[in-house]
Amino acid sequence: MNNDSVVVSKNKPKDLTEWLRYGQITLLGFSAGIPFFLIFSSLSLWLSQAGLSKSTITYFSWAALGYSFKFLWAPLVDRLPIWGLTAFLGHRRGWLLLSQCAVITAIVWMGLTNPQASEGHLTTMAFAAVLLGFSAATQDISIDAWRIEVANERTIAMMSSLYVIGYRIGMITSGAGALFLAAYFGTSAEQYSYEAWRSSYLIMAATMLVGVLTTLLIPEPQTAVKRAVHGVRDYVGILLLFAVFVMVFIVTYRWFSDYASILNNQLVAWFGNQALGDVLSASFRLIVGLAVAVLAAGLIYRSPLVNRKMAQQTYVSPVSNLIQTYRGEAWLLLGIIVLYRVADIVLGVSANLFYQDIGFDLEEIAWVSKTFGLVMTLSGGLLGGFIAKRYGVLRTMIVGAIASAATNLLFMVMAGLGDNLYYLVFLITADNLAQGLSLTAFVGFLSLLVNKEFTASQYAIFSSIMTLFPKILGGYSGSMIDSLGYSGFFLTTAIMGLPAVALLLVAYKQGKFTGK
Repeated sequence: MNNDSVVVSKNKPKDLTEWLRYGQITLLGFSAGIPFFLIFSSLSLWLSQAGLSKSTITYFSWAALGYSFKFLWAPLVDRLPIWGLTAFLGHRRGWLLLSQCAVITAIVWMGLTNPQASEGHLTTMAFAAVLLGFSAATQDISIDAWRIEVANERTIAMMSSLYVIGYRIGMITSGAGALFLAAYFGTSAEQYSYEAWRSSYLIMAATMLVGVLTTLLIPEPQTAVKRAVHGVRDYVGILLLFAVFVMVFIVTYRWFSDYASILNNQLVAWFGNQALGDVLSASFRLIVGLAVAVLAAGLIYRSPLVNRKMAQQTYVSPVSNLIQTYRGEAWLLLGIIVLYRVADIVLGVSANLFYQDIGFDLEEIAWVSKTFGLVMTLSGGLLGGFIAKRYGVLRTMIVGAIASAATNLLFMVMAGLGDNLYYLVFLITADNLAQGLSLTAFVGFLSLLVNKEFTASQYAIFSSIMTLFPKILGGYSGSMIDSLGYSGFFLTTAIMGLPAVALLLVAYKQGKFTGK
């Protein structure tokens, strides 16, 4: 497989159908991008204005862990039909419509909840944010599968690029758009207005109708892979297997809270670093929860309640196929995917808090960081496509990884300058160019790695691995800022980007993943 073909399709679309697909994936990308900032930066500013602490606010970023754990239920999206919808719309479109309706429900729920009213309302907001993260991740699974299955090797690069462009436009709508609307309706850092944020989020929910309409108009992919039809009992058994895994993980994770606190205190005593202790103890708690959940799911798997052959096809076959395909390169590929976006994601969780803390208002953040930033990101995507076509995808990824780490150092300078609008423009230009350059090639690269027999499952595995570790670290960014200060935090995130550069250089030197 020539992965250098990932970035740019050299041929023009042959007919109107391809142009329609390009427009459709752009609109679906827009729908996928809407929820992202409603969990991250827009929600962070809302909670900040409501008077919550930085550590509490950044904990809310864990609501988006659904994006990172989506590989757990992506096999269900690959295999299970949706009652009524699958027969009417088809498999992929049925899942798409269901997930989009859930996204709208979650955004409306968040909009109707005032986090300042009481601790109970804050808990309700947390549940709504988790639902949004879960349903948005399910929408991503379905869109990624549709995108890969309707494309071919000639069109996959353009489909991936336009998906990223649509996604970024959706992000700017829920980022800058939500901030503009909230400010227009009367909220600010000095004068909090729940009604303003409510109106903003309800309007954001309405923008999801773009995705719903697109889903009703797109065709169902015609793939060579035929999905086996099973009885209701078999489908219930697979859902039970997933439900047991999730419930046992939640119970174990909560039960180990006290033990994690003891470990945390010991680690802080050893290392003298609160943020490091938080990260290591939380990682221990997560690993224990996953291990116990796997054991519990294994017991259910061996019971008569589960069709073992179907369970193996659903959960085991996608992973075993990946292992067989990339057996000699698995650890190197895994390291690249895990570490590639650490520098960007960990910093990004607290970026808007940083802008507000040093004196920028909502309008300035919206215009420069979101609106102007979108233009720079799209420009970076085009630049990344040109470089990848000219020099190959691995070289482009190396440039992107170096640029992503280096631009984090520019935030250190901003921490010393304060609310300098001209420097903010320069900072956003460099940072978003770097993000756009690296991400466009990376999405297409991952898309061509999957086997279409397991499209949703394998792409979800790749994309989940890509964001899981950075998002776990991102949840502690508030604690890291409290401990290190903004300058120390930005330096730390830049250093976090160096291992990805090293692994990419190793892969390039060994000739891996170049298709040559």
